[in-house]
Amino acid sequence: MSMVTTSRSAAIRQQLGHPVIDADGHDVEYVPALLELLREEGGASAVEAFTKLPGWYRHTEQERLAARMVRPPWWALPIRHTVDHATSVLPGLLEERMGELGLDFTVLYPSVGLGVTHLPDPDLRQAACRAVNRYHAEVFGPHAASMAPAAAIPMHTPDEALAALDHAVGELGLKALMMAGHVRRPLPGMEGSPHGTWIDPLALDSAYDYDPVWARCEELRVVPAFHSGGMGWGSRVSVTNYMYNHIGHFAAASEALCKALFFGGVTRRFPRLRFMFLEAGVGWATMLLSDLVGHWEKRNGTAMANYDPRFLDVGLLGELVEQYASPLQRPFVDQLDRHVAQLWPDVQDRGRLDDFAAAGVASVQEVVDRFVPSFFFGCEADDATNAWAFDTRVNPTGARLNAVFSSDIGHWDVPDMREVLEEAFELVEHGLLTEDDFRRFVFTNPLHLLTEVNPDFFSGTTVEDAVRTELAGGPA
Repeated sequence: MSMVTTSRSAAIRQQLGHPVIDADGHDVEYVPALLELLREEGGASAVEAFTKLPGWYRHTEQERLAARMVRPPWWALPIRHTVDHATSVLPGLLEERMGELGLDFTVLYPSVGLGVTHLPDPDLRQAACRAVNRYHAEVFGPHAASMAPAAAIPMHTPDEALAALDHAVGELGLKALMMAGHVRRPLPGMEGSPHGTWIDPLALDSAYDYDPVWARCEELRVVPAFHSGGMGWGSRVSVTNYMYNHIGHFAAASEALCKALFFGGVTRRFPRLRFMFLEAGVGWATMLLSDLVGHWEKRNGTAMANYDPRFLDVGLLGELVEQYASPLQRPFVDQLDRHVAQLWPDVQDRGRLDDFAAAGVASVQEVVDRFVPSFFFGCEADDATNAWAFDTRVNPTGARLNAVFSSDIGHWDVPDMREVLEEAFELVEHGLLTEDDFRRFVFTNPLHLLTEVNPDFFSGTTVEDAVRTELAGGPA
């Protein structure tokens, strides 16, 4: 039977005059089929390990508090609208409902397989990633005209990532990625403790050199996209409250990796590569860019002379202290050397005073140029801060950040799939975005994200003609 009905999102799509490309939806894997593939990849023991509930649920309240176990997600999928859940499980039904949802094309990320890239056991992690990728290649293969599933790529070592890329892209033909955005590595002597770890952001102070991975992405013409979270980091370690842990966690994890890619010089060495941060919005990125510019202006290699203790006029400082010391300070005026030694200790590595050296930036414009073209930001429909990306009045040098429409269909953020495009368009109706901004948000930004590294990404899809026209410089 047909599930197609009318919706306000469909009506909005009809009035736009250009396609809507969803950069981040979610499918929900049909568990029995996925587990069979996992059994083929890793055996019965892998299935048993994968299907265990998170450890939080296997402990008493007292044990959770004693170990400070982080409250994990629960009831994370919308169920009230059964057809919506079925739509996230069955690609054929999703394809049938695309018009109703106001979508022309969607890139879909896993749900059951969302965390497989971070599984601590290497054998289970690699088997699970292969199973998830086989599942998506097979189930979505017949629907390539309107949707593209993302491959799960673990990043614990460059060799592991390269093997997964070659299998998922080279053998299975998947053309979108979901890469781990960090690796949580144990501190020496604290193996087994959930809090005895450090966060490896892959591009700065990493345990490995990941340049071969970025180079292989460029060679395979795929975009490194990251859907890793920061629950369990810093203050997001509530034992009882999932929402406390959840709010802001994608942004925190995205910022950590984004800064590492910038400061580690990855965007300088791979200027053609595009990086995508998913489900974190763009508000954090607008603040990060402004922070980078502000910090560069005060802490670039040349400006560091303002803080060099060699330029301190100790004689003049002593005269001023003698003249203006308060009664509390007066007994210590002869200890000026202690004051100077404490506040301006000389550093031993003067060759590393410029924290921006690896990024290779020599001006504010170069800071912006190392950031804006390389990074794209997945933004959910109901986030009003999406408008910040397009506000040239406040972004440094009048830049627009590459915010891309991300429906998040399939997950609890979207209780009714029919309302997603409608919610996104409210920014236009409320005067926060122009229609040209909205066009960038739902069409041209996702288009450029996916075609700048792979001009053929949309070949054979429902939006091929519109994409070709846009890239040629004409109206969609």
